[in-house]
Amino acid sequence: MTAARTRGRATRGRSSRTEEVQQRIKQLILERGLAVGDPMPTEFELVDELDVSRNSLREALKALQAVGIVEIRHGFGMYVGSMSLGALVDELTFHARISKAQGRDDLVHLVDVREVLERGLVEQVIDRGLAAGNADLDEIMRRMEEEATAGFVTPETDRLFHELLYRPLANPIVNQLLAAFWDVYRTLQHDLAPVQQEAADVAQRHRDIYEALRGADKTAARTAMAAHFRGIRDRLDQAN
Repeated sequence: MTAARTRGRATRGRSSRTEEVQQRIKQLILERGLAVGDPMPTEFELVDELDVSRNSLREALKALQAVGIVEIRHGFGMYVGSMSLGALVDELTFHARISKAQGRDDLVHLVDVREVLERGLVEQVIDRGLAAGNADLDEIMRRMEEEATAGFVTPETDRLFHELLYRPLANPIVNQLLAAFWDVYRTLQHDLAPVQQEAADVAQRHRDIYEALRGADKTAARTAMAAHFRGIRDRLDQAN
């Protein structure tokens, strides 16, 4: 057997062992009914309880930390982590950059997915009768128009507008998923040439969405969303 093949088998063996330990840790969390932020057993206790080596445990904990299942606070201990899409953001950003180098543009595909998601979400807000009485959304719309008058809509205001549109749904996964898409988009924008865009046009596209939502008009909301995302695609085309 060649040395390379031996190393390959050893690597696969370690990987399989690490995955097994990860599953056992997750099962322990579930069986004990631990919630986000709850302290976990110490490393010493886990080695003893799971009957694994310290190296296997540490590799498994490192992998679980990377996806947000475990949070390690140095000097304090280990805790059940909160949901994070950081790994998804990193992966989408990296592969979008690869696609760009290969003549594709996965950023445009990401915008397509976000449009489908947001169109469905705004219709849910309307269908559930949650379109009225959002004072925070009223305020952010006023802020965006004030910024547009000054000549530039900030990314922070744009992002908050979209977050507030769907906040009445009280769905934390929606907020995190949209935030992940936004983070990828904003990160990759730095790779593109700057684009001149009229702040008044940006504010008007958001105003159209806002008015459609306030009027509980799903047809107008779909039209406004389509125009908004068409504007994003046009900016991407100009920047390429």
